[in-house]
Amino acid sequence: MTNDSTDEYIDKVVKRYSKLFGLPSQRKITLFIGVLSLHGGILSILPLGLSYENFALGLGFGGIFFFLTLLSDFLISRSSMKRDLIFNLRRCSALSFFSSLVWFGVLLLGGLTITLLGVPELWIRFFFLGFSGALILRLLVLSVTSFAGFGDTLFSSLLQPALVALSLFFIGPTIGYNLDGQLLFFVLTSVSVALLTVFAFKYFMDRVGKGTLGIASSVLFKAFLANWTEDLIAPLETFFEKLGNDQDIKVSLLTFRAGKRIKAVIIVPALHPGPFKNLGSSLLPSLIQKTLEDKFNCVVSVPHGLVGHELDLSSQFQNQKVVKSIVNFVDFPSSHSEATPFVRIGKEDAKASCQIFGDCALLTLTTAPKTMEDLPQELNSFIVGEAEKRGISSLAIDAHNSMDGPFDLDNAVTSLSEAAVDGLEKALDQNSSSFKVGAATVVPHEFTVQDGMGPGGISVIVTEVGKQKAAYVTIDGNNMVSGLREKILSALKELGLVDGEVLTTDTHSVCGMIRSRRGYNLVGEAIDQTKLISYIKQATKNALDNIEPVEVSWRTETIPDIRVIGEQQISEITIMADKTTQRARRLAISLFPLAAFFLTLLLLFLI
Repeated sequence: MTNDSTDEYIDKVVKRYSKLFGLPSQRKITLFIGVLSLHGGILSILPLGLSYENFALGLGFGGIFFFLTLLSDFLISRSSMKRDLIFNLRRCSALSFFSSLVWFGVLLLGGLTITLLGVPELWIRFFFLGFSGALILRLLVLSVTSFAGFGDTLFSSLLQPALVALSLFFIGPTIGYNLDGQLLFFVLTSVSVALLTVFAFKYFMDRVGKGTLGIASSVLFKAFLANWTEDLIAPLETFFEKLGNDQDIKVSLLTFRAGKRIKAVIIVPALHPGPFKNLGSSLLPSLIQKTLEDKFNCVVSVPHGLVGHELDLSSQFQNQKVVKSIVNFVDFPSSHSEATPFVRIGKEDAKASCQIFGDCALLTLTTAPKTMEDLPQELNSFIVGEAEKRGISSLAIDAHNSMDGPFDLDNAVTSLSEAAVDGLEKALDQNSSSFKVGAATVVPHEFTVQDGMGPGGISVIVTEVGKQKAAYVTIDGNNMVSGLREKILSALKELGLVDGEVLTTDTHSVCGMIRSRRGYNLVGEAIDQTKLISYIKQATKNALDNIEPVEVSWRTETIPDIRVIGEQQISEITIMADKTTQRARRLAISLFPLAAFFLTLLLLFLI
């Protein structure tokens, strides 16, 4: 499966799950329930006869409904759902609002029927039909989304409908209805039908996941919800760990030292920062950056390597293994004090910049202003091989700095391969000399992950070889809007820089944070570009202010036995989530109308 296909399925899941449980505040939900209960109570009773007495009775019925609903939500949140990962008081109240909406909807339909037919005895039938609808909805939602056991789920599903139904003992005689054995039989039957319907729904829905991954769909669904509603990572990453496989991971580092002090580090792990939000290695670039900044008091750039979703880490535990290893790799003696000037080559839509530090060629690859996406490991292997033929090492970076429509991977690889080789040749033709480096980091707190910027902010590393100054600008984001790169490079020239490249980390911490077609914002899409450029210029000025002679070290190390959740597993999970949604939709269309039809017939014959 291609990267494009994987990204497409991930985007579908991100968009779908990011819309779940976007609820208003507890205060607003309580207000909604109150308005629904009071208006619903009045409108459901008035069809029995337009009178002040019935108006008052309807108001009383709505008030009782409102009070019992709030009471049941409070009791559920403090008892059966007290330790549930998802259902706090607010979500219990939201569920009660929607189940009450179903209940009053049926009662209003009953009122219309009573008005048309003139048969007030139908009211009690519609009341218990609404009871059944509310019960089925509550049982379905709690069974599929809650981590509670069967007993707690059943109690939480039944409490609110049962309390409201029991209120008929008090208000039933007032409106001329008395509870009898037939109604009790119907209540018991409706509970049984609700259980059977929901069990059937879950059984057929779970078969999708069991057939694909050996995991029940509802279990995986709950893990997704725990992450999206409460930012909990353990439930979902447990599955990632089980489904993942161990691989040896390479990490490349370019370290600049001023004397004994580490001034700046460029770290390119052969890992992908995904799959999304706070899961797996989504936050790895900023995690590496912060850890090294704190330990070595230096500027850290973690641009995107030439890898795709096949190398997403499976959990935070794996992140820590990688970070600890990188910390041990950074602090090693410098060995080179010369570098070549920054050069650039263009081939069709491809652009490659190259600068040789000691015996290591640093290449950045882009197709901007055309779309730039994940590049395959095979391209990195090709570049490494071409560099070795010429007696040097290489460190290739996927600039990941432009998105404008679809990405033609095959054509991009072909043209980038040619540009990289020509870039190596051109750089090798340059004279090496001593060089200087300046570095700075700026974290604009006004830009958030919802805006498209991760916690790593902006890092700038300026190199000076002879009279030429060039800058490597790294933004902790997932790609950029087309044309922004060119604006940034133009702004840097105003500061006396000859050239440079703008890189993003491809962090997936921004993915799934907004409700949009893509599920996240590109850098420059929601962020004010003028403000962003001003921050980049400020960081560049700070870097120019501390520019000084440096030495450089280069190394590539292998971290053994790192568990990754590969492209195939991610695709299977996302495809399963998509198929489960489709199956659930079909089941809902068939099972629930059938249950409603059966209960309606039963109610008509019994009462």
